[in-house]
Amino acid sequence: MTTEMGSQEPVQPVVGLALGSGSARGWAHIGVIQALDEIGVHPQVVAGTSIGALVGGAYVTGSLNAFADWVESLTVKDVFGLLDISFSGGMVKGEKLFSFFQNNHDNPEIETLDKKLVTVATDMASGREVWITKGRMLDAARASCALPGLFSPVKMQGRWMLDGGLVNPVPVSAARAMGADVVIAVNLNAQLVGAHLSRDTRSQAEGEESTAEERSIWQKMMDYFASGDGQDPGFFDVVASSINIMQDRITRSRMAGDPPEVTLVPMLEDFALMDFHRAKEAIAEGRALVKRYEADILAWVGSPIADRV
Repeated sequence: MTTEMGSQEPVQPVVGLALGSGSARGWAHIGVIQALDEIGVHPQVVAGTSIGALVGGAYVTGSLNAFADWVESLTVKDVFGLLDISFSGGMVKGEKLFSFFQNNHDNPEIETLDKKLVTVATDMASGREVWITKGRMLDAARASCALPGLFSPVKMQGRWMLDGGLVNPVPVSAARAMGADVVIAVNLNAQLVGAHLSRDTRSQAEGEESTAEERSIWQKMMDYFASGDGQDPGFFDVVASSINIMQDRITRSRMAGDPPEVTLVPMLEDFALMDFHRAKEAIAEGRALVKRYEADILAWVGSPIADRV
């Protein structure tokens, strides 16, 4: 649009979200997106890795609020009930969790969406970074969530896929490649967590009323996630801690080379790997982050006054 002086009004930039990996801390992504919406910032491009791919998928399909209601209702028992135990390629197949999502939320083809979505996975054979921009949303998210030692790898496009956090934990580069002018990144890797089930989580699981079969399953899971024998680290301690350290270093390197315009770091240092039942806390922190950085965000994207009145 041209004014009387002949100048043009500034064009609003394409806003992209880079939603990082971080297991249960990833519920903070929900609060970030909800709070952005409240200040009139509506990202048109979403790049997600691991849990960021799942939350990003819920957002671009218009299911985010319903998804938020569901995750906020989860108890420790619910979380364990959604995990299908398997010691082939990973402790959890992930079929129960993603089947539940598919039965309760939309799962369209990515190409049909109004917003752009790209999920990041890792080719197990070559170690290459794979950007998924086609096919069913849940398939793309599931391929990005195959955390070694926890979720089994997924075969997609004739290749076995591992968690995208192994190569690109906070996918700023993917968001830019999809057309984002301004990237808001959510980095969950700044605070490494030694425990994988917090003490409160273990206590809640042990105190839940359950059948003998359920108690047996829970005990197997708690043993797997336990922090060794008090002196020597357990198997999963070694695997998960190594992945956390690697992802933190990769995140620092990649974000230094291609920094986002805005970086949001949720303060969830007491969140353990499997604390998925603590969604309310994580979502609240995500919302609070946007409020704290609202001025910076609007300075980059331009104040969308029309959307806020």
